[in-house]
Amino acid sequence: MTALLAGGHVLVEGPPGLAKTRAVKHLAAALTGSFARIQCTPDLMPSDITGTQVFLPDQSRFDFLPGPIFHHLVLVDEINRAPPKVQSALLEAMAEQQVTAGGVTRPLADPFMVVATQNSIEHEGTFPLPEAQLDRFLLHLNLELPGAEAERAILDLVESEERADPAPAAEPLGEADLQAARATVAGVYLAPTLKDFIVRLVVATRETDGGPLEGLVEHAVSPRGTLALAAGARARAALLGRDHGLPEDVEALAADTLSHRLIPSWRATSEGLGARDLIARLMTHVRPW
Repeated sequence: MTALLAGGHVLVEGPPGLAKTRAVKHLAAALTGSFARIQCTPDLMPSDITGTQVFLPDQSRFDFLPGPIFHHLVLVDEINRAPPKVQSALLEAMAEQQVTAGGVTRPLADPFMVVATQNSIEHEGTFPLPEAQLDRFLLHLNLELPGAEAERAILDLVESEERADPAPAAEPLGEADLQAARATVAGVYLAPTLKDFIVRLVVATRETDGGPLEGLVEHAVSPRGTLALAAGARARAALLGRDHGLPEDVEALAADTLSHRLIPSWRATSEGLGARDLIARLMTHVRPW
């Protein structure tokens, strides 16, 4: 919901069976916009996503057949199973909300959102996402296996769904209502000191002399990370009923917003430190005030 209201995209990573696809389908059912699912495979072609030119014999001309990317909500399932050329086909769509095919640039639906999933334990036959692709995602959610209490709740939930009639669906959120909600989010106030806090967090990943991550970062967070963290903080504040952002909004989203934009150095890797570990260390050194 944070990404939806902020107008961003989400990458959901975790082991199989954690309802990643199910969550996106429930989100699609709560919206009036169109929904498409792309199941990524190694033989997928860019035209399978963006669309292709089709010859119409009766009219003796070519016509463009839109691909699944021309929907409001697009689920790209197991995105790391798609070859690099297919992943690159998503770059323009996610960054500029348009697709260029056959020499013609076509706008995508508005609102438009991509939710991609990938399994964290399967690496054979997969293609790691390049940094340019990762940078297009507002949030990278890393799911973990549930504990005993949550596991029992999952069991009870599935059993109740199998035995009982489905509950009546709530009225889906219309496009006008979503645009109004996004306008409200855009109006959430971020104090200058809070903006400074966001900037100091991002800039600290680039400090090579005396910074908290000195020698531990190969590639630092880009300015897109600053914009994403500010947008996410606004959306979180609005979801919690506030018209202003707080440091807790930034702290809650920092790991999911910045970790996939940061590449640890060989030294950090040798010490067993991942990108999220570095962001956690950064949060202890860079404080709001």
